[in-house]
Amino acid sequence: QVQLVESGGGLVQPGDSLRLSCATSGGTLSLSAMGWFRQAPGKEREFVATIRWNGAVVDYTDSVKDRFIISRNNAKNILYLNMDSLRPEDTAVYYCAAATNKMYETRGRNDYDVWGQGTQVTVSS
Repeated sequence: QVQLVESGGGLVQPGDSLRLSCATSGGTLSLSAMGWFRQAPGKEREFVATIRWNGAVVDYTDSVKDRFIISRNNAKNILYLNMDSLRPEDTAVYYCAAATNKMYETRGRNDYDVWGQGTQVTVSS
């Protein structure tokens, strides 16, 4: 069974950068669309970024455009989220996910059927 494991979260100050990684084990998701979601305390899980199976197309929620970059290395089965200019409102648990029935990027939470356990990102001074 394919599993996803996130890493790279932590406590940073406003304006700092972080890189999240999501490693795949138990199989390959190289032909699947993948994405990042986040969930802040008391809020619903929300879409952050998505990437096509081959990395050719990406899409972001407006609040992270020009600050976050999603990328993937299919040879290593790793998904990344580079986060720059972090803000307190970026504080959340970040989840990576795979949409195994889709090759093209998708914002739809219900399209994703494999999820990681999440990694905490806290932005605070």
